[in-house]
Amino acid sequence: MATPTKLYTLCFLLLAFLFPFSNSLQLDGGKLCLPEKQASLFIFGDSFFDAGSNNYINTTTGFQANFGPYGESFFKYPTGRFSDGRIVPDFIAEYAKLPLITPYLHPGYNRYIDGANFASAGSGALVETQQGSVTDLHSQLSFFKNLARLFRKNLGNTEAKTFLGRAVYLINTGGNDYSIPFITNSSLLQSISQQEFVDMVIGNLTTVIKEIYKEGGRKFGFLSLPPLGCLPSTRALKPGNTGACFEGMTALAKLHNEAFPKVLQKLERQLNGFRYSIADGYTAFSERINNPSKYGFKEGKIACCGSGPYRGTPSCGGKRSVKEYELCENASDHVFFDFGHPSERANQQFAKLMWSGTSNVTAPYNLKALFEL
Repeated sequence: MATPTKLYTLCFLLLAFLFPFSNSLQLDGGKLCLPEKQASLFIFGDSFFDAGSNNYINTTTGFQANFGPYGESFFKYPTGRFSDGRIVPDFIAEYAKLPLITPYLHPGYNRYIDGANFASAGSGALVETQQGSVTDLHSQLSFFKNLARLFRKNLGNTEAKTFLGRAVYLINTGGNDYSIPFITNSSLLQSISQQEFVDMVIGNLTTVIKEIYKEGGRKFGFLSLPPLGCLPSTRALKPGNTGACFEGMTALAKLHNEAFPKVLQKLERQLNGFRYSIADGYTAFSERINNPSKYGFKEGKIACCGSGPYRGTPSCGGKRSVKEYELCENASDHVFFDFGHPSERANQQFAKLMWSGTSNVTAPYNLKALFEL
C-alpha cells in the first residue's frame, strides 16, 4: 500500500491533471483518492465494441449508427452503438462497477480513471480494412499510447505502471478483415491460402497485444468470432435466398478461432504476468441463431431492423443507400438488431459469458477473475 505521502501526491495529480469530473474518486482523510484496487477498462476493436467513436471521425453513414432507431431500447436516443441499446463493453463495465466507458475521441472527455473506448465500427486488425473510413486497430493503439504517456507524465512511471497493470483490455477484431474481402472477392484473398490470410490477421492483432503489454497492459479479454457466414447480411447474399450460411466465410472464422487461442497460450508463456480470457462467441452465437427459444428469443436469423431477405440489407434507420426499412415490435425478441449486430438482450448474454462463464465456455480466466487479479 502506498505511503501517505505517495497517496497524497497521486490523489493531487489525479485531481489536478486527469480526472476532475470522475465519480470514481473518493474521500480519504480529507483528500480525493483513487480506490486502492481501481481497475479501469480499455476497449479496442470494431462495431461490436464501438460506443460511438465513429461519430467523431470523417466517415460515411455506412460506418455510423448515430441515428434512430439505434439506441431506442435503453438510451432512448442514438449514441453511435450498433444496437438497440447497450453493447458488450457496457455490460462488462456495469459488472465491474464502472460507468459506461466513453469513446476516447469524444470532445472534452477526460475521465480516464475509468478507461477509454477506442473501438471503431468497420475496422479490422489490418490497416487495409476500410482504410481511410475507420480507425484501424493500429491507430487505436496509437491513441492508447498517447494516453499511456499522459499517465506516465502526470502520475510518474511507478504509479502509471501499477494503474495500467490493473486495467483490463477488451479487444474484438477480425470479423471485418474476413467478411469484407470475401464479399468483394478480394484479389488478396484469391492470391494466398485461407490459412495464410488468417495468419496475417492474427499476426497484426498479436503485434498490437504485445505493444499494449509494453505499455503496461497485463490482462486481456476476447470474444471469439461468430459464424460470419450466418449473419443476416451474409444469408441475404446467398443465391436463391435459400437462407443457408456462406460456409466459405464461416470457414475463415473457424480457422481464426482455432489459431488464436494457441497464440495466446504462447504469449502467456513468453510474457511475464500476461493473463487472458477468451469466451466461445462462435458457439454462443450459433446456439442462439439455431435455437433462439432456448435463450428467450423468438427469432434467431431475421434481424429486427433492416430490409430484404432476413432484413439483412444495411438499411436500418434509412440513412444509408437503401432508405426503406422494416422495424420489429420488440428488439428483445431477436438475436440480431440489424444486418450483423446483436440486440441489447443478446449482447447482455454474451457479456455474461465473458464475465462469469465457466471454464468450458470462457478460459483460462473469465473477466470477473481478471478484474480481481
